Amino acid sequence: MDSLSPRSSYSRTPKQAQRVLVLQGGGALGSYQAGAYQALCHHDFEPAWVAGISIGAINAAIIAGNAPEKRGARLKEFWEMVSSASPMPWAPLVRTDQARTAFNETSAALIATFGVPGFFRPRFPPATMWPAGSPQAESYYDTSPLRATLERLVDFDRINDVKTRLSVGAVSVTSGNFRYFDNAEFRRQKKKIGPEHIMASGALPPGFPSIEIEGEHYWDGGVASNTPLDYVLETETEKDLLIFQVDLFSARGPLPQTMVEAADREKDIRYSSRTRLNTDKARKIHETRKAMRDLIARLPDGLKDDPLVAVLRKAARENTVSIVHLIYRSKTHETSSKDYDFSRLGMVEHWAAGERDVHQSMRHPEWLDRPQSDQTLVTYDLSQAGAEQIR
Repeated sequence: MDSLSPRSSYSRTPKQAQRVLVLQGGGALGSYQAGAYQALCHHDFEPAWVAGISIGAINAAIIAGNAPEKRGARLKEFWEMVSSASPMPWAPLVRTDQARTAFNETSAALIATFGVPGFFRPRFPPATMWPAGSPQAESYYDTSPLRATLERLVDFDRINDVKTRLSVGAVSVTSGNFRYFDNAEFRRQKKKIGPEHIMASGALPPGFPSIEIEGEHYWDGGVASNTPLDYVLETETEKDLLIFQVDLFSARGPLPQTMVEAADREKDIRYSSRTRLNTDKARKIHETRKAMRDLIARLPDGLKDDPLVAVLRKAARENTVSIVHLIYRSKTHETSSKDYDFSRLGMVEHWAAGERDVHQSMRHPEWLDRPQSDQTLVTYDLSQAGAEQIR
């Protein structure tokens, strides 16, 4: 976790582009995002805006809720705390994929039984023994330890001062509507972000209880969509954006050969949350706007001043968007329990993978150039083989 490459000597980021960090949900895999963030900072990338869902919301709150020089230490403190129940001493015994799978499954079983320090603990008596309608009856675990952790590691005054923009997504339990808690919007509404908003974004049922905010109960945003990319693209349409999207589940993967592999693959597909669909949709919108601008330019002078054309011209204005996509790709020994295996060994490996993938992506600095005039949205995907531009 401490081995980092030297800080880059160049800065190819478009000068006017707003830097955005987008963090998907994924439980224990979230240390990949922490490692990626730490490596990004060593390449002169500090986000002006962080958007997250579930564990991505927790990482986002720690980043936005601390001064830049403290963020790495706070992330490390959080991830070392939540992985402390399954420490490293077992690691020397793990020498094969089969042994590692057994280690992961054992670690995940321990977590399911005893909980995660500073995050959640099993209910006692269990939920089934509480009367229907009581808060304790709706979930297996109590997440009050997470509130104390957030209050200790996150400066919510800094978040509400909007030093860094923060957006976290959650779903209304009763209406099913998605809602983003955004400190920039909240400031305009004279509201404040608190620990409960971050907890709501990570309240995945039936493990975790819903969180009540302003009389409404909310669940984990991943119930509906596990990535906040669409919110970022829909909210900011004027400033150029440079987005680093850090996903914890890969939409692409091999055909499963066993039931265990099928369960793992199903989870990957479900929680990858149509990332490619979102970027494809955004690209089509950008292409349509460009076509409108080209068509307006070809109109006869007598039509260009028509009021209807003025409306179309305003609708056709847009920013340029570059999306650098970082995806955690599961190892052969990982199964569907990977998102709740909070072992120290897994945490360290995921953190290192995040660092490694960022350093690999930075070998292609041309990615950070502003898109050409005929390209308003460009997406790059970091694969095992290297850089791939998605057209």
